[in-house]
Amino acid sequence: MEDSWKKDLAWILIALLAVFTLQVGLKVALHTDSPLVIVVSESMEPVFYRGDVVLLKGISEENIDDVHLNDVIVYKRPGYEYPIIHRVREIKTVELDGKVEKCFVTWGDNNWAPDPDYPTPYGMIPCVPAYAVEDKALLVFPKIGLIPLIIREHLGLG
Repeated sequence: MEDSWKKDLAWILIALLAVFTLQVGLKVALHTDSPLVIVVSESMEPVFYRGDVVLLKGISEENIDDVHLNDVIVYKRPGYEYPIIHRVREIKTVELDGKVEKCFVTWGDNNWAPDPDYPTPYGMIPCVPAYAVEDKALLVFPKIGLIPLIIREHLGLG
């Protein structure tokens, strides 16, 4: 009976090691620092709900052409705490500092209008520039992030 706590501790350590290994493996395989993210808003309902976990693939200049119409992308927007995950509704090109760049018109499936103009060092543009795109959604795991999301919100962490 006294060895039972040692077995429990061993299983906990094995589980933590497995989760850590999975996270590191996904980071390497999918070329992103955040391969699994929890959805925190309702803007993508009914595709993604609060508490869903989304598997992401990293996007960079080298693979920006992997982003197509109707894909769901993650991008950073100046002044926003969290990255935004919205659907690509149109692909354009814009000129920024004399260079032609790919640009994405995005909005959430539950929103009535496109995302607002994007601030760049060269002024506002009506789409998300390719350099701001970080990831592309691959797969959703429904509701498995709801408990960590609720705990985080009750602790005032976001």
